[in-house]
Amino acid sequence: QSYCHRLQHDMYFLTSTSRLNEQVVDKIVLQLNRVYPQILTNEEAEKFRNPKASLHTRLSDLLKHLQKKGDRHCQEFYRALQINAEQLFNDLPSRKILKTPDPTEIDTDKEQYMLNDRGPMFFLACFSVAAGLALFWYCWNSETQVIGRARRILGFSPIIIGRHVRNICMLYLEDIPRN
Repeated sequence: QSYCHRLQHDMYFLTSTSRLNEQVVDKIVLQLNRVYPQILTNEEAEKFRNPKASLHTRLSDLLKHLQKKGDRHCQEFYRALQINAEQLFNDLPSRKILKTPDPTEIDTDKEQYMLNDRGPMFFLACFSVAAGLALFWYCWNSETQVIGRARRILGFSPIIIGRHVRNICMLYLEDIPRN
């Protein structure tokens, strides 16, 4: 993101009331004029430091002027803002956007717990399905000894398996030796 776009994004934040006081704006204008004379000429600096105009108007005009001049001028404004008002510089909306991680990037710490957040009911459901499939496979075997053992297990399990399900399984097990 270019500095001009960032400045356009931050303009409302910077020009809102009590964000920047008059002394800080004067320091920024003086720095842009004295340290970097190619950024603001003497006439431009006097215009943006004019105490007759309101601070909001001067600051808005300064930001628009810098945006018209180009990306390097906006970059120098951010540098001057960082030097003269570091806390405000860190609170800029464009800085917060830059600090947030890329949404397409995978956070490995979060990914570790992503698979484990299902809870105990999910575990019990998966375990029940696996146990049911294992029991069904165990009973599917054609040996009569296996069927006899399965019938005994199903016969004594009304608490684990509902009565209707148990009756259906028992009928199925009785029907297997006939076939």
